[in-house]
Order: sequence, then structure tokens, then C-alpha cells
Amino acid sequence: MTSRPQLWFLLAAFVLMALLPLTGSRYLIELAVQILIYGLFALSLNVLAGQVGSVSFGHAAFFAVGGYVCAYLQTRLGWPLALSMLAAVALSALAAYVIGLFCVRLNALYFSMLTLAFSMLVWAVIVNWKAVTGGDDGFVGVTVPALIEAPVHFFWFTWVVVALSVAALWVFSKSTMGRCFIAIRENSTRASFLGINVPRMRLIAFVIAGTFAGLAGSLLALYVRGMYAESAFWTQSGQVMIMVLLGGVNSFIGPLVGAALLYLLEVTLLQFTQYWPLALGLILLFIVLVAPDGLVGAAKHMRHKFGKREQ
Repeated sequence: MTSRPQLWFLLAAFVLMALLPLTGSRYLIELAVQILIYGLFALSLNVLAGQVGSVSFGHAAFFAVGGYVCAYLQTRLGWPLALSMLAAVALSALAAYVIGLFCVRLNALYFSMLTLAFSMLVWAVIVNWKAVTGGDDGFVGVTVPALIEAPVHFFWFTWVVVALSVAALWVFSKSTMGRCFIAIRENSTRASFLGINVPRMRLIAFVIAGTFAGLAGSLLALYVRGMYAESAFWTQSGQVMIMVLLGGVNSFIGPLVGAALLYLLEVTLLQFTQYWPLALGLILLFIVLVAPDGLVGAAKHMRHKFGKREQ
């Protein structure tokens, strides 16, 4: 799918979401909030997986850092919401920078496994630093400003934050640096011969991905009024990776589509069965065996196939 259809899809999706409060359904509003948060989380991972071609199994670390920092500053220290979120995003970016210094010079499996190791290190700190994080019990009772405490108001707050984030990531993906990322994904050796500093570009992508993951984490902490150690566990990283793969790793809108479909499927199936992990495994098999380019890639392939038949 080229840039223009994807842009129209994004505009239509956000406009339709903006109309949800008119339904008067609190369930739909809260469902939309969670889809927006996880959509941003998946889109942040796609900066690495889709644009640079680096598969991270530890992306949940930055999601958790953003959530815990925002929760702590907002609740324990009484910081204003804007400062709490800015600090959460800044510390997520700093964590991504420090971790990225160790990871970006490695390739393929070694990169993936080192990101997983750092994520588990963050998880261990969260579990054991009970005075700050609450440990296994989680950080509960996060205070939320009265201005966004109502479900509809929080929906609009999340909608604006995610819409601005998606717009920023869209512009960035079309920039010169975004093109450099694509060049590195396609052939890092050739990109280096053309004068691109591959390790530096990969580090920049790592920091950008961590920054927006931290922003998504801070939104989740405010939404659920708490933060839990599971947010940094490897299963969280695995689930967001499946979201990206389900939608399509090589398209901008793919992670958003994958996040929405996977979350809706999880919510639906959990009403009828406890075997969601089994369903998740089957979805992963479907992606690998049937739609390796994701649903967006499969739709593009079908469109080209039927277009040729008509000609």
C-alpha cells in the first residue's frame, strides 16, 4: 500500500474513533482507549522492526519504564501531569539510549537476545525494588487529574496524544532519516558504503522507538490507575511483536491494524475460553505460514493479483 492510501486510512480511522463518544457507550470508549495505547506501542516497535529491520524482544522494558516513572511522579511526588509524562518519556529515551549503546552494534539473533536480556533485567529491578515499584503487587492507586478522570475526557486526552504521536512518526518515516533507516533494512553493507553511519542510525531508531513506547506506557499507567511487573516481562514484548507481524511489518499502518485486531480478538475470546495463549500461538502460525507479510501485505498482494487478472 502506497503512502496516500495509508494516509487516508489513518485519517478515516481517527475520525471514526472521534465519533465514538456520540454512541454513549462507555464500553466502546474504553475499548478504543486501550486500542489507541497498544496501537502506539506497536507502532513504536515498528520503527525498529519495520524501518531498520532490527527485531527487538525487549521492547516492553521502555513501555514499563514510562509507565512506572509517570505513576511514581504523578502519585508519590505530586508532579503535574504534563511534567510527569515528559519526565517519563525522557527517562524512557535515556534508558533506550543506554541499552542501545550495547545492542545496536550487534546483528540479527545477537541483537534480539541482548534486548531480551536487558528487558528481563528491567523486570527484575521492578520486582525487587518494592519501595518504589510495589514489586509483585504492582504500583496501584495512580492519581489522575480531575480534568481527565471521566472516561470520555480520558478518551479525548489519549486520542490527541496518540494522534499527534502517529503524525510525528508518519512525518519522520517520510523524512531523509526515515529513508536512511529503510536503506539500512534493505542492505546495511551497501548503506555504509554510501556514507550512512549504520550504528548511529540504528541507535537513533532505538531511542525513537523507546521514547514512544515510554509514552504509551505512561498512558497505560494513567488509564488502569496502576502499573504491574508483567508490563516489562518478555511475554509483553512477544505480544506486541505479534501485533506488528499480524498487521504487516513493512507498512506504516500495519502495526496499528495488528494491535486493534489482536486486542479485539483477545477481549472477545477471553469471554468464552481461558485458552488465549493457545489462540495466540495459532495466530503466530497463521502469520508465519499463510501471511508472512501480515494482513496489510496480504491485502496488497491480493489487490495486485486481481488487478493483473482484470488487465
